[in-house]
Amino acid sequence: MTTTTTTFRTSSFSAATAAATTSTCSRSSSFPQQRRRNISPTTRRRLISSSSSSSSSSETKAALADQQQPQSSSSKKTSSPLSYELVQGALVKYTVEEKKGPHPPTCVFLHGILGSRRNLLSFAKRMAEEMPSWQFLLVDLRCHGQTNTESTESGERRFGEDSVESAARDVIETLQSLKFYPHMLVGHSFGGKVAMSMVHQFSQGERNKVLPRPVQVWVLDTVPGDAWARTGDHPKDTINFVRTLDTPFASRKHLVDSLTGAGFTIEGAQWMTTNLKPAKDGNKGELDWVFDLDGIKDMYSSYEATNLWPMLETQPKGLEVDFVRAERSAFVWAEEDVNRLLNTGARMHFLENSSHWVHIDNPNSLLNIMKPSFESFNRRR
Repeated sequence: MTTTTTTFRTSSFSAATAAATTSTCSRSSSFPQQRRRNISPTTRRRLISSSSSSSSSSETKAALADQQQPQSSSSKKTSSPLSYELVQGALVKYTVEEKKGPHPPTCVFLHGILGSRRNLLSFAKRMAEEMPSWQFLLVDLRCHGQTNTESTESGERRFGEDSVESAARDVIETLQSLKFYPHMLVGHSFGGKVAMSMVHQFSQGERNKVLPRPVQVWVLDTVPGDAWARTGDHPKDTINFVRTLDTPFASRKHLVDSLTGAGFTIEGAQWMTTNLKPAKDGNKGELDWVFDLDGIKDMYSSYEATNLWPMLETQPKGLEVDFVRAERSAFVWAEEDVNRLLNTGARMHFLENSSHWVHIDNPNSLLNIMKPSFESFNRRR
């Protein structure tokens, strides 16, 4: 099967625009209605098609897939507050000309703190190969990745505090701008709390807390309440230390040496180098951060303090929640918390041979855990 990845660079997002969108969101406590729309990237839209072998023997299905690839690569604008990327399965029929017909089911991926949408891109592509009728939306959360780069270059400030709640509201506004109603929300670590906060905001004001349409939430290796690590490089320590470093860096090795010299692991230090970009005003070869460390510091403080137990224990109708706990999880999963989760009706899955980076350490088993929920949705359509 062939999957198609569409990368979008978003326009800057003014406080006035955000306020207007937030006002609209407060009047409507549901996801945007699903309907066909012209995809609206800001500057240049780039289509990257990657082919992989398939065990399917059906030439008809393969031919159908070839006919159903996106057909437009024009450059357009969007009011989306977040930079995003769309990975579409081979059987997704989606053209800018066609306005009628059912919208393809959508899954949203939300990355963790100090990460970006690229962290989950390989796993999203793998899922698109396994579930070719689905599309997968990946975003760069506020203060992170391309979202932060573009807001910095435009000089426009973010709307609201840098918190879990604001990050969730950004994703909701992005979905509204795209006119997507997601059927699945998948959040890793910090992104898991963002997904839960999204559901909490969707159901606010709804009588009897009923979602307009069913939603499945997958929370990958994080807990709904106090999040505290017991092993590895603690995100708070990493954030506090790198904020003391002078930029730009002469090289990636300079950053690695600084981190390992302070006692951080070589794996964590090398991963942090993926968050560097060429320095705008530096000498040739010098590097700077792609994210806003001050904003990320506030976001992580919010992550530790945000309590989403009330949402789980009085969850809206139409919601299903699954937690994936890594065998070598960085977080403490107290027995009373696990029992409390199960009592809410949420399901718990144990992922063997994996650290906190579940989608990297054991993607095959993670896919096997998640796949039945996608197949169940397909049967209900």
